[in-house]
Amino acid sequence: MTLYAAYASNLDARQMSRRAPHSPLRGTGWMDGWRLTFGGEQFGWEGSIATIVEDEKEQVFVALYDIAPMDEQGLDRWEGVPLGFYRKLRVRVHTLDGDVTAWTYILNDYEGGLPSARYLGIIADAAESAGAPHDYVMDLRKRPC
Repeated sequence: MTLYAAYASNLDARQMSRRAPHSPLRGTGWMDGWRLTFGGEQFGWEGSIATIVEDEKEQVFVALYDIAPMDEQGLDRWEGVPLGFYRKLRVRVHTLDGDVTAWTYILNDYEGGLPSARYLGIIADAAESAGAPHDYVMDLRKRPC
């Protein structure tokens, strides 16, 4: 199994159980030096889609999943890796048990644009259900859309 750091809507364990049914939730953590943002507005969704960019002053709350080999290709397809929408990147995640290395998805596009209100609500609800701190969830809910 490989470790995956999920942010945005993939923080929702119920959603991940449908996308990667053989891959259990391992815990949560923080990616220090990264910021949640949006881009790819031209890809045809309701608005811009979630990604992360390096930012030394920020951090992103993530859920960690042990991805089974049988789920990895399906998750890659869901995230649009074969189509070039996202790529995988190895990142360091800080947990209560220490730092771990995991892979995550990064949008292959420039930062910019706004997400739809519906999509932003899904992301905030997912963060809340994953146990993100209240102030993190509230910052998501207050973002422009």
